[in-house]
Amino acid sequence: MNVVAPLTVYDPDELERVSADLLAPIVRKIDDERIYPEDIMRAYGAAGAYGTHLAGPQGGTDLTTAILAMARASEECLSTGFCVWCQDTLGWYIASSDNDYLKTEILPKVARGQALGGTGMSNPMKAMGEIEPMRLKGERVEGGYRVKGLLPWVSNLVDDGYFGTMFHVEVPGSDTPKRVMAIIHAGWDGIKLKLDHEFVAMGGTATCNVQFRDVFVPDNFLLGDPAPAFIRRIRPGFTLLQCGMAAGIIKNCLELMKQVEGPLGHVNKYLEKQPADIEAAYDALVADVLEMAKTPYDESDAFYLRVLKARLAGGELAVEAAHWAQLHCGARGYVTHGAAQRRLREAYFVAIVTPATKHLRKMIAELEGTA
Repeated sequence: MNVVAPLTVYDPDELERVSADLLAPIVRKIDDERIYPEDIMRAYGAAGAYGTHLAGPQGGTDLTTAILAMARASEECLSTGFCVWCQDTLGWYIASSDNDYLKTEILPKVARGQALGGTGMSNPMKAMGEIEPMRLKGERVEGGYRVKGLLPWVSNLVDDGYFGTMFHVEVPGSDTPKRVMAIIHAGWDGIKLKLDHEFVAMGGTATCNVQFRDVFVPDNFLLGDPAPAFIRRIRPGFTLLQCGMAAGIIKNCLELMKQVEGPLGHVNKYLEKQPADIEAAYDALVADVLEMAKTPYDESDAFYLRVLKARLAGGELAVEAAHWAQLHCGARGYVTHGAAQRRLREAYFVAIVTPATKHLRKMIAELEGTA
């Protein structure tokens, strides 16, 4: 397979500048006014944050830098960190495919932040796990597929953006439909976006409901037809990358607890969990994730089970860290603009975004044979 790598240079100093000088001052605005930080997302792309993990299955791919860059964004704002994950995952789909057209024409733009987008795989993943029905149906036509349906909650999506998703195609004589995965352009005929901002947090993530009205998906936008082998290839990296969100918010919650040790340490010492307790679990989690990040194309069930357990631990530790940060900060963290209450609301997103805690536990039980 001929991998076409995007032309990006990662600049950690620029990533830090964007995070500290551009993102940090507008975090409350993103949360309160639910404003999508498009300029920040494009600036991260210019810093090379989206291009470090796109060497492809045969290119010695390492997710380490992508995870740490996402964690840095998530330290300041989980809405932005989540959008970084969406962008990273869009690139991950294309780079992991055998589609040279997408790698040549779309991937470099995604890697540079010139084309924004995400992943419309929440519903398909739940459908594969027999949690809910597949929302998109496709029919084979000349040169591609005709797709219809309503896809909920596709994030980091602008009018000229892209996203990956999956649809079912009925197979004559079979009770089991075929699964096909493809990249979709939000500007195609028949696509309609509707912003969905009814969350207690994460409103600034450009999360849309996407309606498909007989949308033509050409063959040169297909990722997997049929999709199962491709899904097996991408699933460890897809899941591992999410750990960057957890790592960032946990680290910030640790900082919040340490900030009040001076004024409140004399009474906070009676709380069951101290910063050192959370930090030990955080250090162990990050070490495990970054070790696995070096081999994201390991398709073995044993490796994927380890990935799922790390992702589960990340979500649970994020909620735990935010819980204790709120208690350590007390009333000063519970006010309208308090950082602790914002991190608590955001942390629950890490635990419920697909694959959610209950979905992760289901998959782990199935792999361990205890379902």
